[in-house]
Amino acid sequence: MPDTDTRPATLGGLADWAGATYGPLPALRYRAAGQWVERTYAELAAEVRAVAAGLAAEGVVQGDRVALLAETRPEWTVCDLAIASLGAVSVPVYPTNSAEECAWVIGDSGATTVICEQAEHLDRIDAVRERLPLLRTVIVIDVVERPGVSTLDDVIARSGTVGEVEVDPDTANTIVYTSGTTGPPKGCVLTHRNWRASLDAIEQRTTLSEGDTIYLYLPLAHLFARMVQLTTFECGATLVYFGGDISAVVGELMEVQPTHLPSVPRLFEKAYGMVRDQIERSGTTTEQAQELVRSALGGRIREALTGAAPIAPEILEFFAGSGIPIYEAYGMTESTALISANSPGEVRYGSVGKPLPGITVRIADDGEVLVAGDNVFPGYHHNADATAQTLIDGWLHTGDLGRVDEDGYLFITGRKKDIIITAGGKNLTPANLENDLRQSRWVANAVMIGDRRPYPVALITLDPDETSRWATENAVDGDPAAHPEIRRIIEDLLAAANENYAPPERIRDFAILPADFSVATGELTPTLKIRRAVIQEHYQDVIDQLYLK
Repeated sequence: MPDTDTRPATLGGLADWAGATYGPLPALRYRAAGQWVERTYAELAAEVRAVAAGLAAEGVVQGDRVALLAETRPEWTVCDLAIASLGAVSVPVYPTNSAEECAWVIGDSGATTVICEQAEHLDRIDAVRERLPLLRTVIVIDVVERPGVSTLDDVIARSGTVGEVEVDPDTANTIVYTSGTTGPPKGCVLTHRNWRASLDAIEQRTTLSEGDTIYLYLPLAHLFARMVQLTTFECGATLVYFGGDISAVVGELMEVQPTHLPSVPRLFEKAYGMVRDQIERSGTTTEQAQELVRSALGGRIREALTGAAPIAPEILEFFAGSGIPIYEAYGMTESTALISANSPGEVRYGSVGKPLPGITVRIADDGEVLVAGDNVFPGYHHNADATAQTLIDGWLHTGDLGRVDEDGYLFITGRKKDIIITAGGKNLTPANLENDLRQSRWVANAVMIGDRRPYPVALITLDPDETSRWATENAVDGDPAAHPEIRRIIEDLLAAANENYAPPERIRDFAILPADFSVATGELTPTLKIRRAVIQEHYQDVIDQLYLK
Protein backbone atom coordinates (compact mmCIF):
# COMPACT_ATOMS: atom_id res chain seq x y z
CA MET A 1 0.00 0.00 0.00
CA PRO A 2 1.46 3.41 -0.95
CA ASP A 3 2.71 5.83 1.69
CA THR A 4 -0.19 7.85 3.03
CA ASP A 5 1.92 11.01 2.74
CA THR A 6 1.66 10.83 -1.05
CA ARG A 7 -2.13 10.75 -1.13
CA PRO A 8 -4.00 13.88 -2.14
CA ALA A 9 -5.35 16.10 0.63
CA THR A 10 -8.61 16.50 -1.29
CA LEU A 11 -10.75 14.18 -3.39
CA GLY A 12 -10.17 16.48 -6.35
CA GLY A 13 -6.84 14.83 -7.02
CA LEU A 14 -7.79 11.24 -6.20
CA ALA A 15 -8.47 10.01 -9.75
CA ASP A 16 -5.18 11.33 -11.15
CA TRP A 17 -3.23 10.10 -8.12
CA ALA A 18 -4.72 6.60 -8.40
CA GLY A 19 -4.14 6.60 -12.16
CA ALA A 20 -0.47 7.45 -11.68
CA THR A 21 -0.02 5.05 -8.75
CA TYR A 22 -1.91 1.99 -9.98
CA GLY A 23 -2.04 2.68 -13.76
CA PRO A 24 -2.51 -0.75 -15.44
CA LEU A 25 -4.30 -2.41 -12.52
CA PRO A 26 -8.06 -2.98 -12.87
CA ALA A 27 -10.03 -0.26 -11.08
CA LEU A 28 -13.60 -1.08 -12.16
CA ARG A 29 -15.45 -4.18 -13.30
CA TYR A 30 -19.05 -4.12 -14.49
CA ARG A 31 -21.51 -5.89 -16.75
CA ALA A 32 -21.93 -4.71 -20.32
CA ALA A 33 -23.90 -6.69 -22.91
CA GLY A 34 -23.90 -9.67 -20.57
CA GLN A 35 -20.13 -9.74 -20.14
CA TRP A 36 -17.85 -8.54 -17.35
CA VAL A 37 -15.74 -5.60 -18.53
CA GLU A 38 -12.79 -3.95 -16.79
CA ARG A 39 -11.30 -0.47 -16.79
CA THR A 40 -7.81 0.23 -15.51
CA TYR A 41 -6.88 2.99 -13.12
CA ALA A 42 -5.26 4.88 -16.00
CA GLU A 43 -8.49 4.63 -18.00
CA LEU A 44 -10.56 5.73 -15.02
CA ALA A 45 -8.39 8.81 -14.53
CA ALA A 46 -8.67 9.73 -18.21
CA GLU A 47 -12.45 9.38 -18.16
CA VAL A 48 -12.74 11.49 -15.02
CA ARG A 49 -10.71 14.23 -16.72
CA ALA A 50 -12.94 14.06 -19.81
CA VAL A 51 -16.18 14.31 -17.81
CA ALA A 52 -14.74 17.14 -15.71
CA ALA A 53 -13.86 19.07 -18.85
CA GLY A 54 -17.34 18.45 -20.23
CA LEU A 55 -19.00 19.68 -17.05
CA ALA A 56 -16.78 22.76 -17.07
CA ALA A 57 -17.86 23.44 -20.65
CA GLU A 58 -21.47 23.23 -19.42
CA GLY A 59 -20.71 25.99 -16.93
CA VAL A 60 -20.00 24.02 -13.74
CA VAL A 61 -17.52 25.96 -11.61
CA GLN A 62 -15.96 25.62 -8.18
CA GLY A 63 -18.60 25.62 -5.45
CA ASP A 64 -21.51 24.70 -7.74
CA ARG A 65 -23.79 21.92 -6.55
CA VAL A 66 -24.29 19.02 -8.95
CA ALA A 67 -26.98 16.43 -8.15
CA LEU A 68 -26.44 12.75 -9.02
CA LEU A 69 -29.59 10.67 -9.55
CA ALA A 70 -28.60 7.15 -10.63
CA GLU A 71 -28.24 3.54 -9.58
CA THR A 72 -24.88 2.07 -8.55
CA ARG A 73 -22.90 2.02 -11.81
CA PRO A 74 -19.48 3.16 -13.10
CA GLU A 75 -20.80 6.46 -14.44
CA TRP A 76 -21.89 7.45 -10.92
CA THR A 77 -18.31 7.00 -9.75
CA VAL A 78 -16.78 8.84 -12.70
CA CYS A 79 -19.14 11.80 -12.33
CA ASP A 80 -18.58 11.99 -8.58
CA LEU A 81 -14.80 12.14 -9.01
CA ALA A 82 -15.13 14.61 -11.90
CA ILE A 83 -17.29 16.93 -9.79
CA ALA A 84 -14.69 16.78 -7.01
CA SER A 85 -11.86 17.60 -9.40
CA LEU A 86 -13.62 20.86 -10.34
CA GLY A 87 -14.03 21.83 -6.70
CA ALA A 88 -17.79 21.52 -7.16
CA VAL A 89 -20.11 19.82 -4.67
CA SER A 90 -21.87 16.52 -5.39
CA VAL A 91 -25.42 16.05 -4.11
CA PRO A 92 -26.51 12.37 -4.19
CA VAL A 93 -30.20 11.68 -4.82
CA TYR A 94 -31.62 8.21 -4.17
CA PRO A 95 -32.99 6.66 -7.38
CA THR A 96 -36.01 5.51 -5.35
CA ASN A 97 -36.91 9.10 -4.45
CA SER A 98 -40.25 10.45 -5.63
CA ALA A 99 -40.46 13.61 -7.72
CA GLU A 100 -41.31 15.56 -4.55
CA GLU A 101 -38.32 14.14 -2.70
CA CYS A 102 -36.06 14.93 -5.66
CA ALA A 103 -37.39 18.49 -5.67
CA TRP A 104 -36.58 18.90 -1.98
CA VAL A 105 -32.97 17.70 -2.30
CA ILE A 106 -32.22 19.56 -5.53
CA GLY A 107 -33.96 22.74 -4.39
CA ASP A 108 -32.64 22.85 -0.83
CA SER A 109 -29.06 22.20 -1.97
CA GLY A 110 -29.28 24.83 -4.70
CA ALA A 111 -28.07 22.41 -7.37
CA THR A 112 -27.49 24.04 -10.76
CA THR A 113 -26.91 20.77 -12.62
CA VAL A 114 -28.54 17.35 -12.40
CA ILE A 115 -26.97 14.19 -13.83
CA CYS A 116 -29.57 11.42 -13.99
CA GLU A 117 -29.55 7.90 -15.32
CA GLN A 118 -32.54 7.30 -17.58
CA ALA A 119 -35.91 8.46 -18.89
CA GLU A 120 -37.87 7.67 -15.73
CA HIS A 121 -35.56 9.92 -13.72
CA LEU A 122 -35.95 12.67 -16.31
CA ASP A 123 -39.72 12.43 -15.90
CA ARG A 124 -39.37 13.12 -12.18
CA ILE A 125 -37.19 16.15 -12.82
CA ASP A 126 -39.57 17.44 -15.51
CA ALA A 127 -42.49 17.15 -13.08
CA VAL A 128 -40.89 19.60 -10.64
CA ARG A 129 -38.62 21.64 -12.94
CA GLU A 130 -40.69 24.83 -12.58
CA ARG A 131 -40.01 24.82 -8.83
CA LEU A 132 -36.24 24.67 -9.31
CA PRO A 133 -35.21 28.13 -10.55
CA LEU A 134 -31.49 27.53 -9.98
CA LEU A 135 -31.43 24.36 -12.09
CA ARG A 136 -29.98 25.24 -15.49
CA THR A 137 -28.55 21.98 -16.86
CA VAL A 138 -29.90 18.41 -17.01
CA ILE A 139 -27.67 15.59 -18.24
CA VAL A 140 -28.68 11.95 -18.76
CA ILE A 141 -26.32 8.96 -18.71
CA ASP A 142 -28.32 6.63 -20.97
CA VAL A 143 -29.19 7.59 -24.52
CA VAL A 144 -32.49 9.45 -24.20
CA GLU A 145 -33.79 12.04 -26.65
CA ARG A 146 -35.41 14.87 -24.75
CA PRO A 147 -35.51 18.58 -25.65
CA GLY A 148 -33.05 20.61 -23.61
CA VAL A 149 -31.30 17.52 -22.23
CA SER A 150 -27.77 16.41 -23.15
CA THR A 151 -26.43 12.89 -22.81
CA LEU A 152 -23.22 12.36 -20.87
CA ASP A 153 -21.52 11.34 -24.12
CA ASP A 154 -22.61 14.64 -25.69
CA VAL A 155 -21.16 16.55 -22.78
CA ILE A 156 -17.84 14.72 -23.09
CA ALA A 157 -17.78 15.33 -26.85
CA ARG A 158 -18.19 19.09 -26.33
CA SER A 159 -15.47 19.29 -23.70
CA GLY A 160 -12.31 21.29 -24.06
CA THR A 161 -9.45 21.60 -21.63
CA VAL A 162 -9.74 22.46 -17.98
CA GLY A 163 -6.97 23.70 -15.76
CA GLU A 164 -6.14 22.28 -12.37
CA VAL A 165 -8.42 23.62 -9.66
CA GLU A 166 -6.93 24.31 -6.24
CA VAL A 167 -9.35 23.03 -3.62
CA ASP A 168 -9.26 24.02 0.06
CA PRO A 169 -9.56 20.88 2.24
CA ASP A 170 -12.06 22.70 4.45
CA THR A 171 -14.51 23.41 1.63
CA ALA A 172 -17.53 21.23 0.95
CA ASN A 173 -17.11 18.15 -1.21
CA THR A 174 -20.65 16.82 -0.89
CA ILE A 175 -24.04 17.51 0.65
CA VAL A 176 -25.69 14.24 1.65
CA TYR A 177 -29.34 14.30 2.61
CA THR A 178 -30.22 12.03 5.52
CA SER A 179 -33.09 9.60 5.26
CA GLY A 180 -35.41 11.72 7.39
CA THR A 181 -36.93 9.16 9.78
CA THR A 182 -38.45 11.96 11.87
CA GLY A 183 -38.86 14.85 9.42
CA PRO A 184 -37.67 16.37 6.13
CA PRO A 185 -34.18 15.24 5.10
CA LYS A 186 -31.34 17.45 6.31
CA GLY A 187 -28.32 18.14 4.11
CA CYS A 188 -25.09 17.02 5.80
CA VAL A 189 -22.15 19.03 4.52
CA LEU A 190 -18.96 16.97 4.33
CA THR A 191 -15.61 18.55 3.54
CA HIS A 192 -12.53 17.14 1.87
CA ARG A 193 -10.84 17.15 5.29
CA ASN A 194 -13.68 15.00 6.66
CA TRP A 195 -13.10 12.44 3.91
CA ARG A 196 -9.33 12.47 4.40
CA ALA A 197 -9.71 11.80 8.13
CA SER A 198 -12.12 8.91 7.58
CA LEU A 199 -10.11 7.32 4.78
CA ASP A 200 -6.89 7.49 6.79
CA ALA A 201 -8.64 5.88 9.77
CA ILE A 202 -10.27 3.08 7.77
CA GLU A 203 -7.09 2.21 5.91
CA GLN A 204 -5.37 1.50 9.23
CA ARG A 205 -7.94 -1.22 9.92
CA THR A 206 -8.80 -2.79 6.54
CA THR A 207 -6.97 -5.63 4.80
CA LEU A 208 -7.97 -4.29 1.37
CA SER A 209 -5.03 -3.96 -1.03
CA GLU A 210 -3.86 -4.36 -4.62
CA GLY A 211 -5.19 -7.53 -6.23
CA ASP A 212 -8.28 -7.61 -4.03
CA THR A 213 -11.85 -7.42 -5.34
CA ILE A 214 -14.75 -5.73 -3.58
CA TYR A 215 -18.34 -6.33 -4.73
CA LEU A 216 -20.72 -3.39 -4.39
CA TYR A 217 -24.50 -3.64 -4.61
CA LEU A 218 -25.33 -0.91 -2.09
CA PRO A 219 -26.66 2.44 -3.40
CA LEU A 220 -23.91 4.99 -4.00
CA ALA A 221 -26.31 7.66 -2.77
CA HIS A 222 -25.61 6.20 0.69
CA LEU A 223 -22.36 7.31 2.32
CA PHE A 224 -21.33 3.78 3.31
CA ALA A 225 -21.12 2.77 -0.37
CA ARG A 226 -19.20 5.92 -1.29
CA MET A 227 -16.70 5.25 1.47
CA VAL A 228 -16.25 1.74 0.08
CA GLN A 229 -15.70 3.23 -3.38
CA LEU A 230 -13.05 5.71 -2.25
CA THR A 231 -11.25 3.22 0.01
CA THR A 232 -11.04 0.80 -2.91
CA PHE A 233 -9.33 3.38 -5.13
CA GLU A 234 -6.89 4.49 -2.45
CA CYS A 235 -5.86 0.87 -1.84
CA GLY A 236 -5.54 -0.10 -5.52
CA ALA A 237 -8.18 -2.85 -5.39
CA THR A 238 -10.93 -3.55 -7.96
CA LEU A 239 -14.48 -2.29 -7.45
CA VAL A 240 -17.08 -4.62 -8.98
CA TYR A 241 -20.55 -3.17 -9.60
CA PHE A 242 -23.53 -5.46 -9.36
CA GLY A 243 -25.50 -5.89 -12.57
CA GLY A 244 -28.57 -4.00 -11.38
CA ASP A 245 -30.78 -6.96 -10.42
CA ILE A 246 -30.78 -7.43 -6.66
CA SER A 247 -32.14 -10.98 -7.05
CA ALA A 248 -29.00 -11.90 -9.01
CA VAL A 249 -26.54 -10.86 -6.29
CA VAL A 250 -25.75 -14.40 -5.08
CA GLY A 251 -25.17 -15.62 -8.63
CA GLU A 252 -22.86 -12.70 -9.32
CA LEU A 253 -20.92 -13.32 -6.12
CA MET A 254 -20.20 -16.84 -7.34
CA GLU A 255 -18.94 -15.41 -10.65
CA VAL A 256 -16.95 -12.50 -9.27
CA GLN A 257 -15.49 -14.31 -6.23
CA PRO A 258 -14.76 -11.14 -4.25
CA THR A 259 -12.32 -10.93 -1.38
CA HIS A 260 -14.33 -8.21 0.37
CA LEU A 261 -18.09 -7.73 0.74
CA PRO A 262 -19.78 -4.69 2.33
CA SER A 263 -23.46 -5.28 3.07
CA VAL A 264 -26.37 -4.42 5.28
CA PRO A 265 -27.28 -7.20 7.75
CA ARG A 266 -30.30 -8.40 5.75
CA LEU A 267 -28.18 -10.28 3.19
CA PHE A 268 -26.46 -12.27 5.92
CA GLU A 269 -29.70 -12.74 7.87
CA LYS A 270 -31.45 -14.17 4.80
CA ALA A 271 -28.57 -16.52 4.04
CA TYR A 272 -28.45 -17.67 7.66
CA GLY A 273 -32.22 -18.25 7.76
CA MET A 274 -32.12 -20.35 4.58
CA VAL A 275 -29.24 -22.42 5.87
CA ARG A 276 -30.87 -22.99 9.24
CA ASP A 277 -34.03 -24.14 7.45
CA GLN A 278 -31.98 -26.56 5.35
CA ILE A 279 -30.34 -27.98 8.48
CA GLU A 280 -33.76 -28.56 10.05
CA ARG A 281 -35.33 -30.03 6.92
CA SER A 282 -32.65 -32.20 5.39
CA GLY A 283 -30.35 -33.09 8.23
CA THR A 284 -27.45 -31.18 6.72
CA THR A 285 -24.72 -30.69 9.32
CA THR A 286 -23.66 -27.22 10.39
CA GLU A 287 -20.21 -27.81 8.88
CA GLN A 288 -21.72 -28.81 5.52
CA ALA A 289 -23.99 -25.76 5.60
CA GLN A 290 -21.06 -23.47 6.33
CA GLU A 291 -19.16 -24.83 3.35
CA LEU A 292 -22.22 -24.28 1.15
CA VAL A 293 -22.50 -20.67 2.32
CA ARG A 294 -18.84 -19.98 1.68
CA SER A 295 -19.15 -21.37 -1.85
CA ALA A 296 -22.38 -19.44 -2.50
CA LEU A 297 -20.61 -16.17 -1.67
CA GLY A 298 -17.77 -16.87 -4.05
CA GLY A 299 -15.39 -18.90 -1.91
CA ARG A 300 -12.76 -16.16 -1.46
CA ILE A 301 -14.23 -13.63 0.97
CA ARG A 302 -11.81 -12.88 3.78
CA GLU A 303 -13.48 -9.70 5.06
CA ALA A 304 -17.15 -8.69 5.13
CA LEU A 305 -18.34 -5.44 6.66
CA THR A 306 -21.83 -4.74 7.91
CA GLY A 307 -23.59 -1.79 9.49
CA ALA A 308 -26.73 0.40 9.43
CA ALA A 309 -28.64 -2.04 11.66
CA PRO A 310 -27.76 -4.54 14.41
CA ILE A 311 -26.93 -8.13 13.55
CA ALA A 312 -27.29 -11.11 15.90
CA PRO A 313 -24.03 -12.52 17.36
CA GLU A 314 -25.04 -16.08 16.42
CA ILE A 315 -25.07 -15.05 12.75
CA LEU A 316 -21.58 -13.57 13.07
CA GLU A 317 -20.40 -16.77 14.76
CA PHE A 318 -21.92 -18.93 12.02
CA PHE A 319 -20.21 -16.99 9.23
CA ALA A 320 -16.91 -16.92 11.11
CA GLY A 321 -17.18 -20.71 11.23
CA SER A 322 -17.69 -20.61 7.46
CA GLY A 323 -14.39 -18.79 7.05
CA ILE A 324 -16.16 -15.48 6.36
CA PRO A 325 -15.48 -13.02 9.18
CA ILE A 326 -18.15 -10.30 9.27
CA TYR A 327 -16.97 -7.15 10.99
CA GLU A 328 -19.81 -5.13 12.46
CA ALA A 329 -19.27 -1.37 12.22
CA TYR A 330 -21.05 1.78 13.32
CA GLY A 331 -21.28 5.25 11.89
CA MET A 332 -23.53 7.90 10.42
CA THR A 333 -23.52 10.46 7.65
CA GLU A 334 -22.53 13.21 10.09
CA SER A 335 -19.36 11.26 10.99
CA THR A 336 -18.37 10.70 7.34
CA ALA A 337 -19.58 7.09 7.39
CA LEU A 338 -17.72 5.31 10.18
CA ILE A 339 -17.08 5.87 13.88
CA SER A 340 -16.07 2.42 15.11
CA ALA A 341 -15.61 -1.08 13.74
CA ASN A 342 -14.60 -4.57 14.66
CA SER A 343 -11.51 -5.51 12.67
CA PRO A 344 -9.10 -8.41 12.18
CA GLY A 345 -7.71 -9.41 15.57
CA GLU A 346 -10.09 -7.12 17.45
CA VAL A 347 -13.60 -8.57 17.51
CA ARG A 348 -16.22 -8.62 20.22
CA TYR A 349 -19.59 -9.99 19.14
CA GLY A 350 -22.50 -7.76 20.05
CA SER A 351 -20.31 -4.66 19.90
CA VAL A 352 -19.65 -2.30 17.00
CA GLY A 353 -15.94 -2.45 17.68
CA LYS A 354 -13.45 0.11 18.89
CA PRO A 355 -13.38 3.73 17.69
CA LEU A 356 -11.26 4.16 14.57
CA PRO A 357 -7.88 5.92 14.89
CA GLY A 358 -8.25 9.67 15.35
CA ILE A 359 -11.86 9.38 16.55
CA THR A 360 -12.85 9.91 20.19
CA VAL A 361 -16.04 8.46 21.67
CA ARG A 362 -17.52 9.20 25.06
CA ILE A 363 -20.85 8.42 26.68
CA ALA A 364 -22.92 11.33 28.03
CA ASP A 365 -24.64 11.20 31.41
CA ASP A 366 -27.92 10.24 29.71
CA GLY A 367 -26.24 7.41 27.79
CA GLU A 368 -25.95 9.18 24.43
CA VAL A 369 -22.92 8.38 22.26
CA LEU A 370 -20.83 11.50 21.58
CA VAL A 371 -18.11 11.67 18.92
CA ALA A 372 -15.22 14.04 18.17
CA GLY A 373 -12.61 14.05 15.40
CA ASP A 374 -11.74 15.50 12.00
CA ASN A 375 -14.29 13.12 10.51
CA VAL A 376 -17.17 15.01 12.15
CA PHE A 377 -19.11 17.20 9.74
CA PRO A 378 -19.19 21.03 10.09
CA GLY A 379 -22.99 21.25 10.04
CA TYR A 380 -26.23 21.00 8.09
CA HIS A 381 -26.78 23.00 4.91
CA HIS A 382 -29.00 26.03 5.56
CA ASN A 383 -30.09 24.64 8.94
CA ALA A 384 -28.35 26.41 11.80
CA ASP A 385 -30.88 25.25 14.39
CA ALA A 386 -30.37 21.56 13.62
CA THR A 387 -26.60 22.09 13.56
CA ALA A 388 -26.68 23.72 17.00
CA GLN A 389 -28.66 20.78 18.40
CA THR A 390 -26.25 18.21 16.93
CA LEU A 391 -22.82 19.84 17.41
CA ILE A 392 -22.34 21.00 21.00
CA ASP A 393 -18.95 22.08 22.40
CA GLY A 394 -17.10 20.20 19.67
CA TRP A 395 -18.99 16.93 20.15
CA LEU A 396 -21.30 15.25 17.66
CA HIS A 397 -24.45 14.14 19.47
CA THR A 398 -25.35 10.96 17.60
CA GLY A 399 -28.80 10.39 19.08
CA ASP A 400 -27.78 6.79 19.78
CA LEU A 401 -27.55 5.24 23.22
CA GLY A 402 -24.56 3.12 24.11
CA ARG A 403 -21.85 2.01 26.46
CA VAL A 404 -18.11 1.36 26.24
CA ASP A 405 -16.73 -1.72 27.98
CA GLU A 406 -13.47 -1.99 29.90
CA ASP A 407 -11.55 -2.93 26.73
CA GLY A 408 -12.82 0.02 24.70
CA TYR A 409 -15.49 -1.77 22.63
CA LEU A 410 -18.59 0.29 21.88
CA PHE A 411 -22.04 -1.25 22.28
CA ILE A 412 -25.11 0.48 20.82
CA THR A 413 -28.14 -0.11 23.02
CA GLY A 414 -30.83 1.95 21.31
CA ARG A 415 -31.92 5.23 19.82
CA LYS A 416 -32.93 8.15 22.07
CA LYS A 417 -35.90 9.10 19.90
CA ASP A 418 -37.10 5.49 19.77
CA ILE A 419 -37.36 5.01 23.52
CA ILE A 420 -40.84 3.91 24.53
CA ILE A 421 -42.17 5.19 27.84
CA THR A 422 -45.14 3.08 28.89
CA ALA A 423 -48.13 4.41 30.79
CA GLY A 424 -46.53 2.97 33.91
CA GLY A 425 -43.35 5.01 33.37
CA LYS A 426 -41.16 2.11 32.21
CA ASN A 427 -38.51 3.07 29.63
CA LEU A 428 -38.15 0.49 26.85
CA THR A 429 -35.64 0.26 24.00
CA PRO A 430 -37.47 -1.49 21.13
CA ALA A 431 -34.52 -2.19 18.82
CA ASN A 432 -33.18 -5.26 20.63
CA LEU A 433 -36.38 -7.30 20.74
CA GLU A 434 -37.30 -6.17 17.22
CA ASN A 435 -33.95 -7.38 15.97
CA ASP A 436 -34.35 -10.72 17.75
CA LEU A 437 -37.63 -11.29 15.91
CA ARG A 438 -36.10 -10.30 12.57
CA GLN A 439 -33.56 -13.10 12.85
CA SER A 440 -36.33 -15.56 11.98
CA ARG A 441 -36.70 -16.54 8.35
CA TRP A 442 -40.43 -15.90 8.75
CA VAL A 443 -40.16 -12.24 9.77
CA ALA A 444 -39.38 -9.37 7.41
CA ASN A 445 -39.93 -6.54 9.90
CA ALA A 446 -41.08 -6.06 13.47
CA VAL A 447 -42.06 -2.76 15.09
CA MET A 448 -42.72 -2.46 18.81
CA ILE A 449 -45.49 -0.08 19.92
CA GLY A 450 -46.13 1.04 23.48
CA ASP A 451 -45.43 4.72 24.06
CA ARG A 452 -47.88 5.98 26.73
CA ARG A 453 -49.62 2.59 26.53
CA PRO A 454 -49.97 0.03 29.35
CA TYR A 455 -47.64 -2.54 27.72
CA PRO A 456 -45.75 -3.23 24.45
CA VAL A 457 -47.34 -4.78 21.36
CA ALA A 458 -45.87 -5.37 17.92
CA LEU A 459 -46.66 -5.07 14.23
CA ILE A 460 -45.15 -7.98 12.29
CA THR A 461 -44.60 -8.33 8.55
CA LEU A 462 -43.78 -11.67 6.96
CA ASP A 463 -41.01 -12.69 4.61
CA PRO A 464 -42.81 -13.14 1.26
CA ASP A 465 -40.47 -15.86 -0.03
CA GLU A 466 -40.88 -17.98 3.08
CA THR A 467 -44.66 -17.62 3.29
CA SER A 468 -45.08 -18.26 -0.43
CA ARG A 469 -43.06 -21.47 -0.17
CA TRP A 470 -45.07 -22.53 2.88
CA ALA A 471 -48.39 -21.81 1.13
CA THR A 472 -47.34 -23.89 -1.88
CA GLU A 473 -46.15 -26.83 0.21
CA ASN A 474 -49.34 -26.82 2.28
CA ALA A 475 -51.76 -26.11 -0.60
CA VAL A 476 -53.03 -22.99 1.15
CA ASP A 477 -55.03 -20.49 -0.86
CA GLY A 478 -55.48 -16.90 0.16
CA ASP A 479 -53.34 -14.66 2.33
CA PRO A 480 -50.85 -16.66 4.47
CA ALA A 481 -50.75 -13.76 6.96
CA ALA A 482 -54.32 -14.60 7.97
CA HIS A 483 -53.73 -18.34 8.39
CA PRO A 484 -53.89 -19.74 11.97
CA GLU A 485 -50.77 -21.86 11.47
CA ILE A 486 -48.69 -18.80 10.54
CA ARG A 487 -49.97 -17.02 13.63
CA ARG A 488 -48.97 -20.01 15.75
CA ILE A 489 -45.46 -19.90 14.27
CA ILE A 490 -45.11 -16.21 15.13
CA GLU A 491 -46.51 -16.81 18.62
CA ASP A 492 -43.80 -19.41 19.23
CA LEU A 493 -41.10 -17.06 17.90
CA LEU A 494 -42.33 -14.25 20.12
CA ALA A 495 -42.49 -16.47 23.20
CA ALA A 496 -38.88 -17.53 22.66
CA ALA A 497 -37.72 -13.95 22.08
CA ASN A 498 -39.59 -12.64 25.13
CA GLU A 499 -37.73 -15.07 27.40
CA ASN A 500 -34.62 -12.88 27.09
CA TYR A 501 -36.34 -9.82 28.57
CA ALA A 502 -37.85 -8.73 31.87
CA PRO A 503 -41.68 -9.00 32.05
CA PRO A 504 -42.35 -5.25 31.53
CA GLU A 505 -40.23 -5.32 28.35
CA ARG A 506 -42.02 -8.28 26.77
CA ILE A 507 -44.40 -7.92 23.84
CA ARG A 508 -47.87 -8.95 25.01
CA ASP A 509 -49.68 -9.16 21.67
CA PHE A 510 -49.06 -8.66 17.96
CA ALA A 511 -50.73 -8.19 14.61
CA ILE A 512 -49.50 -9.70 11.36
CA LEU A 513 -49.83 -7.13 8.59
CA PRO A 514 -50.86 -8.18 5.06
CA ALA A 515 -47.79 -6.65 3.40
CA ASP A 516 -44.29 -5.56 4.30
CA PHE A 517 -43.36 -1.92 4.84
CA SER A 518 -41.93 -0.15 1.81
CA VAL A 519 -40.13 2.95 0.62
CA ALA A 520 -43.03 3.70 -1.73
CA THR A 521 -45.51 3.98 1.15
CA GLY A 522 -43.15 6.16 3.16
CA GLU A 523 -42.87 3.53 5.91
CA LEU A 524 -39.19 2.90 5.14
CA THR A 525 -36.43 5.35 4.32
CA PRO A 526 -34.36 4.81 1.14
CA THR A 527 -31.86 2.99 3.37
CA LEU A 528 -34.68 0.72 4.62
CA LYS A 529 -34.87 2.13 8.14
CA ILE A 530 -38.35 2.11 9.61
CA ARG A 531 -40.24 5.38 10.02
CA ARG A 532 -42.04 4.69 13.28
CA ALA A 533 -44.30 7.73 13.18
CA VAL A 534 -45.52 6.91 9.67
CA ILE A 535 -46.13 3.25 10.53
CA GLN A 536 -48.08 4.15 13.66
CA GLU A 537 -50.19 6.60 11.67
CA HIS A 538 -50.90 4.07 8.90
CA TYR A 539 -51.85 1.28 11.31
CA GLN A 540 -53.45 3.23 14.15
CA ASP A 541 -56.68 1.22 13.93
CA VAL A 542 -54.77 -2.07 14.09
CA ILE A 543 -52.82 -0.84 17.12
CA ASP A 544 -55.97 0.31 18.89
CA GLN A 545 -57.55 -3.10 18.38
CA LEU A 546 -54.56 -4.79 20.04
CA TYR A 547 -55.19 -2.78 23.18
CA LEU A 548 -58.92 -3.50 23.16
CA LYS A 549 -58.41 -7.26 23.47
